[in-house]
Amino acid sequence: MTTTLRPTEPLQHEADGTRSRRYQVCVNSRPVGEIHLGTSPFFGDSVAQILDLRIEEQDGRRGRGTVAALAAEEVVRGWGCDRIEVSVPAEAEAALKMATNLGYVVRNRHMEKPLGDIAPELPAGSRGRPMSQEEYGPWEDLGTEDFVLSWTERGVPEAEARTRALQSNADFLPDGLATADMLFSVLEHEGTAVGTLWTGLREGKAFVYKVESDARHRGRGHGRSLMLLAEAQAVAASLPAIKLNVFAGNTPAERLYESLGYETVTYHLYKSLL
Repeated sequence: MTTTLRPTEPLQHEADGTRSRRYQVCVNSRPVGEIHLGTSPFFGDSVAQILDLRIEEQDGRRGRGTVAALAAEEVVRGWGCDRIEVSVPAEAEAALKMATNLGYVVRNRHMEKPLGDIAPELPAGSRGRPMSQEEYGPWEDLGTEDFVLSWTERGVPEAEARTRALQSNADFLPDGLATADMLFSVLEHEGTAVGTLWTGLREGKAFVYKVESDARHRGRGHGRSLMLLAEAQAVAASLPAIKLNVFAGNTPAERLYESLGYETVTYHLYKSLL
């Protein structure tokens, strides 16, 4: 049997500079599903994404999704892409297994925790305060370098990661410290600054963009205190849940979030096409 992808629309050129196209998945010319391919608004036109892949229920469990994903790689190679990405909901275990079998690697995952009406208390001696303008500049510079390092360690070329880091700053923080729906805090313990926290509003939930303990004060539970501060701020804003991103391999952070009750909601995977 021959599996092919049959375009159902012209190649779309989006306002953000990305491309996309929808296809029927066909076996011996018979439609058995559909796939939607695009390029990344985050990393640019050289990085492809599988935006959606569906095989009809009666045609499932026959390896057709796997063959369609392989055919998609050839399509996006023709677009000039050298990497392909896919996001898989945590409950879609079969899709996650298929992706890993095809050589996709988990780069990061989104985790989430529902919130109640009672804010958690910080440990004795700890308190959060707003970040000052004088603190913001050095914090942003350090965050840019951390961003570049995190992504290059996970297969993204340095020049690409740096470009994206600077663009992210412009997109997410157009007004710096005064950017709407963003909150920047410093955690103090016994009067000493021991960590920083950046949270914001995303899709009606709190989102932890960056949390970091000062290297000189690590190993003393301040990371947990920063997360409790984030949750307390979200509860004070009457938000129903809090969400965050964690990179694969960051074992201390993964253990911390899991111990606080966060659960994975989405896996983000990638594969080199070179």
